[in-house]
Parts: sequence; C-alpha cells; structure tokens
Amino acid sequence: MSRTFHSLRYFNFRLWFFGNIIASTGMWMQRVAQDWLVLTVLTQNSGMQVGVVTALQFLPILLLSPWAGLLADRLNRRALLQAMQLANALLGLILGVLILTNTAQLWHVYVLALLGGVAGAIDSPARQAFVSELVPPVSLSNAVGLNSTAFNAARLIGPAVSGLLIDAIGTGWVMIVTAVAFFAPVLTLALMRSADLVPRKVVKRSPGQIREGVSYVKNRPDIVLILVIVAVVSGLGMNFQLTSALMATEVYGKAAGEYGILGSFMAVGALSGSLLAARRAQPRLRLIVSGAAIYGLLEIVLALAPTYESFAVLAIPTGLAMLTMVTAANATIQITTDETVRGRVMALYSMIFLGATPIGSPFIGWVGEQFGARWSILVGGGASLAVGVIAGVWGLIHWNYRVKFHVSTHPIEVEGPAERAYVAALVAEAERNATGK
Repeated sequence: MSRTFHSLRYFNFRLWFFGNIIASTGMWMQRVAQDWLVLTVLTQNSGMQVGVVTALQFLPILLLSPWAGLLADRLNRRALLQAMQLANALLGLILGVLILTNTAQLWHVYVLALLGGVAGAIDSPARQAFVSELVPPVSLSNAVGLNSTAFNAARLIGPAVSGLLIDAIGTGWVMIVTAVAFFAPVLTLALMRSADLVPRKVVKRSPGQIREGVSYVKNRPDIVLILVIVAVVSGLGMNFQLTSALMATEVYGKAAGEYGILGSFMAVGALSGSLLAARRAQPRLRLIVSGAAIYGLLEIVLALAPTYESFAVLAIPTGLAMLTMVTAANATIQITTDETVRGRVMALYSMIFLGATPIGSPFIGWVGEQFGARWSILVGGGASLAVGVIAGVWGLIHWNYRVKFHVSTHPIEVEGPAERAYVAALVAEAERNATGK
C-alpha cells in the first residue's frame, strides 16, 4: 500500500475512514441546505442572519470545549462518538420535518443550530483523540492526514450534491437525507474490533484536571503559536461557506446549484492538501506559518476574481493552502501531545479552531452587507496574511532553530521546537510501552 494510504491497512481505521466520509458528506449537505434556507427562504438574502446561525452552531465550542476534552480523556471515546452522531441525526430529522410541513421559522433554525453545536462541541475532541486509538503512534501523522482527506472528500461531494438536491427536491428532503447519513459512523464504530484498538490510559477523576490541560498548553510555546495562527485564520479567513454564498448571490447572480459547486471547487484544493499532508511522516511548524500567509494572499486574489468561473478556479489553490495549514496544525499538536492530556489539548484546539467562528462570522457577514461581498473575503485574507508573517518573524527571533546539512536528497533540514517536541513524544511513548505504564 502506498505511503499516502498506509493507515488503511488497519481494519478499524478503514471502518472509521469510510464511515467518516458518509457522515461528513451529510454534514456538508446539511450546512449548505441550512444556509440556503436562511438566506433565501427565511430572510431576504441576509448574510448577517447566516452569520448568526453559524455563530450559534459554533458558540458551544467556546463554552463547552474544556469540559468536552475532559470527557474525551475520562470516558470511552467510541461510545461517546456514537451518542453524538445519533443526536446529529435526530436534529437533522426535526429540521427536515419542520421544513416539509411548512412550519419552519428562523428561531427553529437558531435553536437546532445551537443544539447541534452542543453535540459538535462534545464530539470534536473525542473524534480527534480517537484517531490515536485506531493506529500505532508511528502511523498517527498519516492517519490524521487521511482523516482530513475523508472530511474534504465529503466537502467536495456534499455542497455540490446538496445544491443540486435543493433544486430538485427542496431543502426539507435534503435534511432527511443528511439525518440518515449520520447513522453511518454509528454502525462502523459498532463493527470495530475492540482487541485491535491501541490501549490508552483512561484518566481518573481528580480535582483541577481542566487547569492541568491549560497549564500543559501554556508551557508549550509552539502550541500557543499554532493556536494564535488558527484563531485568526479560522475567525476571519475561513468563512468560505458564508462569503461564497454572498459572492454567488450578490456579485455573480447565481442560484443554489452554482453556490454549492463553489464549495466543491474549494474542496478540490482542500482534498489535495490533505492528501499531501498524509504523505508527511512529520508535520513542521514552518509549514503552518507559511501556509497561513499563503492562504491569506490567495484569499486576497480570490476576492478580486472578476467572474464566477475565475472565482471557482482560484478556489482550488486557496483550498489547498487552507488544508495544508489546518492539517499540519492538527497533526503537530496531536503527535507532540502526551496521551494523558490529548483530549483536553485537542479540546482547546477545537475551541480555537471552531470556536473562533462565532466571533468572526457575524463580523464578516456585517462587512459583506455594509461594504460588499468582496470585502468580506479581503478582510479575512489580509488578517491571515498578517498573522502568518508576524508569527514567522516572531519564531525566527525567539526560537532556537537549528539548520543541519546532509548529503542526501534533502540536504538542508531545519529543526525547531515542533520537531524537538515530536521526538520527545516518541521517546516518552516508547518508555511507557517498555515499562507497561
């Protein structure tokens, strides 16, 4: 099996991978249908209201992530994930029925988006930390990359399918379809072989465990820098779901089908980025920093696209830069974090990555309404470029980077704090396996 897909040799990870594709496709279909419902049925093309719904969907991440991360360290992550997917299915079914019976109102979408956000807040750290139970440590970077590949394959399929189905059968039936899709991971998780799961130490209840996770992050300046980059890029630069809707309707005069296809063009690049990430044995901090800057630059170019067709084409390299940065950030934190606090650390990452959206989305929506759709992308692109450049300069000044020379196909190797933490984590894992602790 090729280096890109070698984690698929593990039975449990194969089940996870394909179940994740189906559920993530349903999630993207649901988001597109929900936004289209708000934008064109429940309001008069209000980007602000779409931003409010998005904010409500992600607000629980800000409030519940530390507690959710503790649950991921304390409880059976497999059972926890099954419960959250069942909750997502029920919420999608309720909204579908409301739409089909012509009783859906804006406040219904608000409430269901908020409840879905609660399920997502609990699901996210458990989902990310559970990958470490599916493959051995040496394959974790590849598994994280393939996990992103599954998500972005769904992002490639979901928006286009959702847009076409909205035109064909309406948003109500799309919601019913998405509810069915959420049952896929429930089934694949049930079919996994318990004996093949990588053993982990379940954290016992004790005082101050959330503070322990926060303290661990505070003592890791490389993780702190990653979180700052992710906060800015996610909050201001990664609102493509909202900004593409504004561009499609206001600038290019397109309908639901064309709006959904824009998401698929972005996902082509995102899928390519996650596949490239799966090939890397070790993610590097400099890739995260440069990825943020390049993504910001490409967003600025995207905002100036004169036609719908040029916007769609430019979305491909923009998506590639976005996922290169995001996957490298996720993998770096997972691989270099001690297993006993991984759930709590990934919860803080999720809180920043997903929770920045409630802060950024209404602002970006307001910018779009006040100054035009193009400015909603320009603001995010400028912020992403700035944080990438500032983080890069700060890292060069404050950290002890080492440059090594080799006689090989890769003659120059740059070693920084992320690389040294990666080696330290592997050594710690080997020591724990040797002692049986």
